[in-house]
This record gives sequence, C-alpha cells and structure tokens, in this order.
Amino acid sequence: MTRPEPVRYLRTEPSMAFPDGRLLALRDGRLHVLAPDGWTRLAYPRPPAAVWLTREAAEDWCEREGWDLHLLDDVPAADAMS
Repeated sequence: MTRPEPVRYLRTEPSMAFPDGRLLALRDGRLHVLAPDGWTRLAYPRPPAAVWLTREAAEDWCEREGWDLHLLDDVPAADAMS
C-alpha cells in the first residue's frame, strides 16, 4: 500500500471568467484555490463538479495558464496556518 499524496489537486468547472476552470488543492483536509497572490484557503467544501487531477495534469494546467510550476509545491500546510 502506498502513502497518500500530501497534496491532491482538483479543477473546477469551466466558466466564462475561467475557461479552463480554477486550480484547487487539498492539503491536510483544507481546500485552497490558486489566486494571483498565491494559494487562498477556501472556507467552503469542495465544489461538487470539481474533478480530481494528477500532479502531472495540474502541471499541464499551470503551463497552459502561464503559472509557475513551483506554486504546486507551495500549498500551505495546516500547521503553517495556525
């Protein structure tokens, strides 16, 4: 049995403002959205239509949208937010 990934990525449904959806990250049970100033914690549960992504698919999303791939390693941990 393998260990679960410390961060899991999701993509929201496409919208007019975000044709490729928004990138979300789940770490330590906390959901974050990638925003212009970095990761922002969301206070509400996972959007029901959000789809799970592999790390590679999240990297592809970042490349398409012009985001730095290093942001995928910067999702805040729960203990860092206390």
